[in-house]
Amino acid sequence: MTDTEARADLVARAADAGARVALESFREELTVETKADKTDVVTQIDRDAQRRVVETIHEEYDDPVIGEEEGASKTIPEEGPAWVVDPIDGTNNFVRGLRIWGTSVASVVDGEPVAAATVLPALADTYLAGAERVTLNGDPVRVSSREDSDAFVVDPILLDDAADTAGVDVLAERFGDYRRLGCAQATLAAVASGSLDAAITTVRMHPWDTIAGAHMIHNAGGTVTDLDGEPWRHDSRGLVASNGAAHDEVLAAARRAAGE
Repeated sequence: MTDTEARADLVARAADAGARVALESFREELTVETKADKTDVVTQIDRDAQRRVVETIHEEYDDPVIGEEEGASKTIPEEGPAWVVDPIDGTNNFVRGLRIWGTSVASVVDGEPVAAATVLPALADTYLAGAERVTLNGDPVRVSSREDSDAFVVDPILLDDAADTAGVDVLAERFGDYRRLGCAQATLAAVASGSLDAAITTVRMHPWDTIAGAHMIHNAGGTVTDLDGEPWRHDSRGLVASNGAAHDEVLAAARRAAGE
């Protein structure tokens, strides 16, 4: 087994371990705390799930872990290996009893992803990406083959507060429809598997919200750029992801949504 294959195997096991911890408390009574604002919530289950993920990783690798909750670094090293963890992406959905939430783990080397997993346990869906292909519950998946952007379904993951309503209006007018899943990694995985045609954010998101899904979209044949149309990185401003067939049109809409 190569090192990349070993890391792909571990991201799958670590994400599954964290997801199992979270699922045990799903739709149970929870104490909910807020962080940056009233919709930025966290629970003890987030912390417990992250702890389980980190324990699973450190059973085999003594690499740095970048994660959302306390106890983990917040910065991805430019050199060497590291792991990026979101123990419950979509915590707002989790605490409301909605099923679209999950645990994501990515392995990065020199700042670039080499393997990723997103486990959505309440939906019984597991997305995995190694060096090349992407699978959903063990079956290979690809981005959608849709070329007519008028029929695209696009997810506005996160828009600037000042332009939020206007940005959604831009997408609603330009494309066939839009969905807002409330879970960034589930959204990006849906683009990778062809369930959604594109997704955008006009702000700089945290690496634990994006790296796993962006890696999946690349491997599934899609395109991921920043708002300037440059290849996306974990520290990019904005994220524009699509099946690649009409990326320029999605990019133009994203820039309009950002007020540019």
